Amino acid sequence: MRFVTFDGGAVGAVLGAEVVDLSCLATTARDAFPPTGMVRFIADYQANLARLPDALARGARKPLSACRLQAPILWPNKIVAYPANYHAHFEEMKNKTGLISTFKADGQGFFLKANSSLSGPSDPIVLPNVAGREIHHECELAVIIGAGGRNIPRAAAMQHIFGYACLLDIVIRGKEERVMRKSFDSFCPLGPWIITQDEAPPADAIAMRLSVNGVERQSANTRHLIVDIPEMIRMASSVMTLYPGDIIATGTPAGVGPIAPGDRVSIHIEGIGAMDLDVVQGEDGAHEVWNKGAEKPQGAPP
Repeated sequence: MRFVTFDGGAVGAVLGAEVVDLSCLATTARDAFPPTGMVRFIADYQANLARLPDALARGARKPLSACRLQAPILWPNKIVAYPANYHAHFEEMKNKTGLISTFKADGQGFFLKANSSLSGPSDPIVLPNVAGREIHHECELAVIIGAGGRNIPRAAAMQHIFGYACLLDIVIRGKEERVMRKSFDSFCPLGPWIITQDEAPPADAIAMRLSVNGVERQSANTRHLIVDIPEMIRMASSVMTLYPGDIIATGTPAGVGPIAPGDRVSIHIEGIGAMDLDVVQGEDGAHEVWNKGAEKPQGAPP
């Protein structure tokens, strides 16, 4: 199924061209803070499976086109992201920056991205007021954790997945810490929904592409990942407990490039979904740290 967060925090299911409100299954108020409605829904999903058919039959319906879709998960425990996780992208970044081999995902591991960077399919990508810097798009598949755990073995990893979504990892290029450059508000568009694993393509055969203003820039398939999805779960859970609703950004393929105000960025992941996002210029983000040098030193993280 496809599950959404919409219209101010309500959790719903997409059935054809309609959204069914599943508030009857929610244990978190739609206007609660923190907005953990979808996280709670995912955590309770197995317990509520028997109630789901009745909820779908009785829930209020609204045309999908009339709903304002938000990031399907608004307040995860964490966003785990893997850098340089496609061979072609690693070669691309090595040619530009002189990266050494340990900066591949299988040698460097993962990083965390701020939860507050999440935005939804109805939101623009807001560029910060940082002069003289390139801001790049990165097309990625998001893995949504269903059953949490620690030290999850590779053989059991796929049992811990709730579903998948489209994700963009937006980044300012430069020498500053990666987390800072990737954590501006709106730098992690997620959506348009979560599709459950049972309805998604096989994890090792998911094709994706990204275009800017109708021109394709990125195209890849998860079969080309350096660290595949089961190993990402095993690696992350070896360090920290994974919780329901946690998001794993699986890394971007080659073709990353700059975006500018007025651009239209489109991501399409076959069998998962698609988003078309406007890029606008914001007024926030200026700080002296960005004035200390825009050039990335050789060997710095991407």
